[in-house]
Amino acid sequence: MVEPAVSGAKNVIIAAAEAKVRRVVFTSSIGAVYMDPSRSIDLVVDESCWSDLEYCKNTKNWYCYGKAVAEQAAWDTAKENGVDLVVVNPVLVLGPLLQPTINASTIHILKYLTGSAKTYANATQAYVHVRDVALAHILVYEKPSASGRYLCAESSLHRGELVEILAKYFPEYPVPTKCSDEKNPRAKPYTFSNQKLKDLGLEFTPVSQCLYETVKSLQEKGHLPVPAKQQEEDSTTVKS
Repeated sequence: MVEPAVSGAKNVIIAAAEAKVRRVVFTSSIGAVYMDPSRSIDLVVDESCWSDLEYCKNTKNWYCYGKAVAEQAAWDTAKENGVDLVVVNPVLVLGPLLQPTINASTIHILKYLTGSAKTYANATQAYVHVRDVALAHILVYEKPSASGRYLCAESSLHRGELVEILAKYFPEYPVPTKCSDEKNPRAKPYTFSNQKLKDLGLEFTPVSQCLYETVKSLQEKGHLPVPAKQQEEDSTTVKS
């Protein structure tokens, strides 16, 4: 996982330098940013933050480790070759699916709708709409003033808040109402700064709409049965 990510990042930057492209936009991840146990949960995570590589190795978090070293390799190679590099660091991406299959991001939501998850975790997660991620890439490429890294996040939710939104929009599904950990205090989410992208003109899609569109897409792709009541409502809407 790590070696292909690093060598791939270097090769793309070198190829861009040889082709004399105007700017390279590199898609990294929030995994390269926030994984640092020494950082207080009360501090705002912004573009200056990096994941702790030693901590990632010790905990065998190879995803975050790979994302961090690949991005670092991209920055180093860009500097060596005089390439104008801009990086987008998205959090967990949701919204309508392009592909017909399920990915890790959508499983994160699907399990709370199918009944496979009887409880929700005492954990938090940051979310962003896939269209906002796409637009972020366009903005940082086209805006001459864009530079450095850009965190792409709308907001963070505790799993309890997540299931509340799902139950509100889709009450027909067996959304869990109980936390798997009722002994410890409710986990606090990180606050991720998205001000740099807002300054470029990006207006983020609310996380509730993001979740709604994700579920509708799962229904349309056949991964989630459409409740009879919703089928009737959809049919009435089409006829009217």
